[in-house]
Amino acid sequence: MRPLHRPVCAALAVACVLILPAEAAAHAAVPAESFGAACRVRVEASDVTAYCHNPYPEPDHVRLHVECARWWDLDADTFPVVAGPAQTVRLDGRCWKEVRAAWVSHARES
Repeated sequence: MRPLHRPVCAALAVACVLILPAEAAAHAAVPAESFGAACRVRVEASDVTAYCHNPYPEPDHVRLHVECARWWDLDADTFPVVAGPAQTVRLDGRCWKEVRAAWVSHARES
């Protein structure tokens, strides 16, 4: 009884693939939309610096977010800075003591 189990499963799998409707078949990948500056974030002690370069024709509004490690140390978010086409911008932030995390967010023009 055991040897029949594998061929039956294989035949069932092939049958399921052949009967799938056309909509369930994989579609061609849609190219990703070209937007968003490429950013490098560097943390040195309590200082954070981010450089963002926008290679695309649409402006990108970038903001630096800094999360501090100490509970009494205030987290910081910069104002949005416009990184225009082919432009590099610098964003700075800091904590009094250690930095827990730092990242850059992106937004389109409103």
